[in-house]
Amino acid sequence: MRQYLSGTKAAAEAAKLAEVNVVAAYPITPQTSIVEYLASFVANGELQAQMIPVESEHSAMSATYGASLAGARTFTASSSQGLCLMHEVLFMASGLRLPIVMAVANRSLASPVSIFADHQDSLAQRDTGWLQFYVENCQEVLDTILLAFRVAEDQRVLLPVMVCFDGFYVSHISEPVDVPTSEQVKSFLPAFRANYPTLDLTSPKMFNVMAFPDSFEEFQRDKHESMRKATKVIKEAMDHFAQIFGRNYGMIETYRTEDAELVLVGLGSMMGTVKASIDILRSEGLKVGMAKIKAFRPFPFAELAEVLQNAKAVGVLDRDISFGSTGIVYQEVLASLKHLEHEPLVLDLIAGLGGRDITVDTVVKSARLLQEASEAGYGKDRVIWVDANQDLLDIWKVGAAHVG
Repeated sequence: MRQYLSGTKAAAEAAKLAEVNVVAAYPITPQTSIVEYLASFVANGELQAQMIPVESEHSAMSATYGASLAGARTFTASSSQGLCLMHEVLFMASGLRLPIVMAVANRSLASPVSIFADHQDSLAQRDTGWLQFYVENCQEVLDTILLAFRVAEDQRVLLPVMVCFDGFYVSHISEPVDVPTSEQVKSFLPAFRANYPTLDLTSPKMFNVMAFPDSFEEFQRDKHESMRKATKVIKEAMDHFAQIFGRNYGMIETYRTEDAELVLVGLGSMMGTVKASIDILRSEGLKVGMAKIKAFRPFPFAELAEVLQNAKAVGVLDRDISFGSTGIVYQEVLASLKHLEHEPLVLDLIAGLGGRDITVDTVVKSARLLQEASEAGYGKDRVIWVDANQDLLDIWKVGAAHVG
């Protein structure tokens, strides 16, 4: 049935369809309405689950962790500073191989304070051992949360998953969404049965015990290998999802890359604007294509290299920055291309921080910069702030000189 849903409502509907047993929640903009919707489902009897309101995001992840360890299918949601407050427990959840699913409504990090979207919050958690999916629209939010449970609970993976979507651009926009029936979802995602060691009063166990130097590294390697194996599991799950629901997803989504000389790469909702801009640029004779990365962890190195192997130049649109270095996605894309016989020129194009809109003009400017660098034959490892306000920077420069 098609319904008109916001991104947050789509996330809540997905958790309801997955028949989660426990939801732990602490509100933070722009995520709050996800857990508000879930609380109303529980109160109305539409969802048979335990709702746990807590006093902070650290406690929300701790409660989710405990419930998962007790053998429950668990879900939570967060954003920005709240996600950072969970940081410590995120490592514990992945280390204990708990298949928790969390929706992340992406929002920039303070300081200065901002409630608007960029990818700094979730990309700052990239090394916590959680799988990360980035989605473009409300339909993809619902579908990917169902996929996330299926992948997380697979015996070959058993790792937690974040499903990330841009705050306000996706969380608060409403679109027609195809909501599957409970029977359809059950044919894809069976009723939960914990297939990992759990807390049991009749058979006491210890978890999260001390690992000395003779074994700690092996635990980390095992987690890394499980993350790598997740690529195969994700592809299998996506194929099965397409058979049942008719919607196809991949580790990456491409658009007009077959003959593209220039390719723009990125995450999330901005890639819809990129797709529309490519049609404009193509009509002007510029051979441009798009590669949208859906699975950021595990990173699709081989799939991306195959798409980009014939490009002359690649522009990475980073809605984040690793201060003192480059954008974070840029580093991953470079690593994908290092073993190619022909390595394309790669530019890092920083844009859209703190919710600044990435418009068609932003994308066209990015493509023109990429074209110029390709023709000049230089620009490797160069970071460009595509949409920085030069007037504002000049004012600050004058002010700093005056203070000095």
